[in-house]
Amino acid sequence: MSNALVPFQAPAPPALVDGRGRPLRTAADVLTGEIAGPTIAGIRSIVSGHPAQGLDPYRLTQILRAAEMGEATAYLELAEEMEEKDLHYQSVMGTRKRAVAQLPIEVEAASDDPDHETDAQLVRDWLKRLTLQAELFDILDALGKGYSVTEIIWKTTSSVWLPETLKLRDPRFFQFDQVTGEELLLKGGLDGNQGMPQPLPPAKFITHLAPAKSGQPIRGGIARAAAWGYLFKNFTLKDWMTFLEVYGLPLRVGKYANGTSEGDIRKLAQAVAQIGSDAGAVIPQSMIIEFVKSDGGASNPEMFKNLCVYLDDQLSKAVLGQTSSADAKAGGLGSGQANLHGEVRHDIEAADAVLLSATLTRDIAKPIVMFNRGLRDAYPIIRIGRPDAVDVEQALKSMDEGVKMGVPIAVSFFRKATGIPEPKAGEQLLTAPAPAAPPAVDEKGDPSSGAKPPRSGLLVPFKPSESANRGGSQTPVAAAAGIDDREADAIDMMIAEGIGQLGGLDDQLLGKFGELIAGATSLVEVRELIAMRAGDIIDGMDVAAIVQLGERMGFAAKIAGLVAKPGE
Repeated sequence: MSNALVPFQAPAPPALVDGRGRPLRTAADVLTGEIAGPTIAGIRSIVSGHPAQGLDPYRLTQILRAAEMGEATAYLELAEEMEEKDLHYQSVMGTRKRAVAQLPIEVEAASDDPDHETDAQLVRDWLKRLTLQAELFDILDALGKGYSVTEIIWKTTSSVWLPETLKLRDPRFFQFDQVTGEELLLKGGLDGNQGMPQPLPPAKFITHLAPAKSGQPIRGGIARAAAWGYLFKNFTLKDWMTFLEVYGLPLRVGKYANGTSEGDIRKLAQAVAQIGSDAGAVIPQSMIIEFVKSDGGASNPEMFKNLCVYLDDQLSKAVLGQTSSADAKAGGLGSGQANLHGEVRHDIEAADAVLLSATLTRDIAKPIVMFNRGLRDAYPIIRIGRPDAVDVEQALKSMDEGVKMGVPIAVSFFRKATGIPEPKAGEQLLTAPAPAAPPAVDEKGDPSSGAKPPRSGLLVPFKPSESANRGGSQTPVAAAAGIDDREADAIDMMIAEGIGQLGGLDDQLLGKFGELIAGATSLVEVRELIAMRAGDIIDGMDVAAIVQLGERMGFAAKIAGLVAKPGE
């Protein structure tokens, strides 16, 4: 049996996988470079067709069926043209995208574990970017077309790997697989010249799906349903423009006698046409031009307008779920119908935010943590949306009652309910004022008429006083009077110095009386005890020392009264 030592082999680390379970074995040059951009000679060209030109019901049906079969180029080009040419469609789509792109964003740690909190903070720091709102707007292009693909260009350093740029790619550069119709493939592969579509590399793209209905992703875009309204509205607008070109102008009728030559007839037709623009023409005397005034009737232009308004309303419902926010309606914004429409729009906004949150968590948060922190059992969650409304007054009342009943309430819950952040070091704080001294009472135990009312218990700003900044503190007089801090004057300084020079005399003055009063049970008994034993207490005092201190303080008071400030 051999005793040769076998070198130790460490176990292989667990494999890193992306949000779809694919191994993260992407080369660094793929992460930092651009692989889905347009090419000159390849199949990813920026040159676009214009299927909206000459569009009719038959052509539109062909375009939509081709998209179902895997050839969606014409459909995607039509969706792009619709946003360019239909002002109402562009408006409502922009409103829906911007509503979500401007929502607050929070990153929720996977747990209270310090490592999970560090993971979440890494994602929070990355989200603090000025271009984030525009990038989210581009990602939400999926609302119209059904999907959007954004390429991530990573910046890799020796300390951290983070996405540096997010670039929206033309949806025509991608297609869904023919088997499931759910996996997006890159046309032309990584170099743009390969024939067969290739799977997307992991951690390299943000693929967002925003279906307006259930079913295949390519059939879930709003543009598919809006295309029919666009077609009919386009027909109506053309008819309306043609009608308005001649509406209100008199009808020009040219008359010629029997036997008129073909050449003269052409001259008459040319003269009739010229009258429309030149307001004048020359014709032979044997020919007549009559002007027949139009009285509207069945040609009333309101019928064109009503159809366009109807189609715009249907489009508003498809995109925003209601019509009140797109066009003013009867009843005003304060009506119950408008409030109901506002709730519907909020529901759609919240649903879009949930889908976008899931996409960013899968394609951004998880790769950032994996590349920089390693494999985790759980990852931070990016949440987009408005926080739930909280009745702060009711929350404070409930917490106050709970504390009185002995219910333990965490400070973190208080801050979350009220929205008050934790103060930073060095910040000024709000503090409750010191409790006021109890009111004075007379010999009968009743409050004295001259007693000062207790101070308010409201929170007041906490800041160092001017005297404290100069090394001083609240004066004894101010403390006794229960007033706010102020700069000490000459009298205050004299009193403070005198008290400091008592040197034990205060025990002689007050100590014996304190012991005497402590044994009394009422003010009447205190008065009787002082009358009976005050003489004995005073006889035991060092009267000479007390008199000498009083003389010095009296002299100091005279000098202090002659000056305005200490030191003058």
